Amino acid sequence: MFDYDKWQEIFTSIGKHKLRTVLTAFGVAWGIFMLVLLLGAGKGLHNGIAYQFEGDALNSLWIRPGRTSVPFKGMKEGRRIKLDNSDYKFLLDEFDKIEELSGKYFLGGNKVAKYKEMALAYDVQGIHPDGAIVEGLTVTKGRALNYADQLENRKVAVIGEPVVDQLFKDEDPIGKMVTLDGANYKVVGVFHDKEGERSMRRFYLPISTVQKVYSSLDRLDQLIIAAGDLSLADMELLEQKTREALQGRKMIAPDDRRALRIFNMANEYQSLVSLMTVMNGIIWMVGIFSMIAGVIGVSNIMLIIVKDRTKEIGIRKAIGATPGSIVSMIFQESIFITAIAGYVGLASGIGILALLQGVESEFFRNPEVNFGVVFAATVVLVLAGVLAGLLPAIQASRINPVTAIKSD
Repeated sequence: MFDYDKWQEIFTSIGKHKLRTVLTAFGVAWGIFMLVLLLGAGKGLHNGIAYQFEGDALNSLWIRPGRTSVPFKGMKEGRRIKLDNSDYKFLLDEFDKIEELSGKYFLGGNKVAKYKEMALAYDVQGIHPDGAIVEGLTVTKGRALNYADQLENRKVAVIGEPVVDQLFKDEDPIGKMVTLDGANYKVVGVFHDKEGERSMRRFYLPISTVQKVYSSLDRLDQLIIAAGDLSLADMELLEQKTREALQGRKMIAPDDRRALRIFNMANEYQSLVSLMTVMNGIIWMVGIFSMIAGVIGVSNIMLIIVKDRTKEIGIRKAIGATPGSIVSMIFQESIFITAIAGYVGLASGIGILALLQGVESEFFRNPEVNFGVVFAATVVLVLAGVLAGLLPAIQASRINPVTAIKSD
């Protein structure tokens, strides 16, 4: 049942100490606001990192040759290591856990692509048929490069969506001929890459065609291995075995890490996930301690209110007020301040996150927060407010009426 007189007393008490009440409520609101904001920012970082890894096969090894850093079997350091088609075939034959494998051939600088009156520069790379899978490409029109393209050295290309918009405008590019660096290529597919426009301003050609047209060599600038659903431990073992096998083929010292640079995507992703777990733990600690500081503030102001109202409470008890009614009055004021402040902090935090929903950068995307989690945190905060008012309420209920009435 609603007790109008009691609530009138609560508002009167708050009105007499406006500044003190506002500052106390601000401490509580700030605690829940910071928790919501920090959790949202942590989720934004997690989303950004996850988005970066969505662009490529997660269980993958990216192998690039370098230069030897130590002498080995009579050969001097500084020897340049090269990869070629025989290494591609060796890995396919040697490792049955490899599900997809692609080499890469990079053409230095952008190449001019011409279609009708348009002439624009784009990145051009040669890949094997599995390249679309290991690169995480989605073919949105036409088809991907296939093994027939590879075996027959076909002059065909798969292009990114931005290339279509810029070079072909409103035309369907499939089947059209494009002059690329002076040679004609037929567009057979269009792809989308989650890594963004920079990775889509690109032509992918059969690697055999690129090798034949640009160098007449079977060199490979990179090898990419995708291993399906292997565990992290299995991926680390595959990395070790791959390194040992290639070191044996290329006469590289076992402890030379510069001659072959192997990037284990699964290992890097797990490291970032572990880092995010630690960061989330720190975020929760900061948020919780901020809320505790606010609750302590509520407890302090309630103690001060009890002290200021000592004579009033003594008179109430003298005319028959029960300890339960005194405790209830202090409790209600404590809960009211905490609940209102907590709601304001919660709403403010969610409002700020809503404004940041469209923010997207390389490692930060769509900050959000689990409403159930922050609502539960707010409920816990209100319960903490109840506990914060417990000590002052008990102190008020134990006031001796005679002593209270005599106090100044």
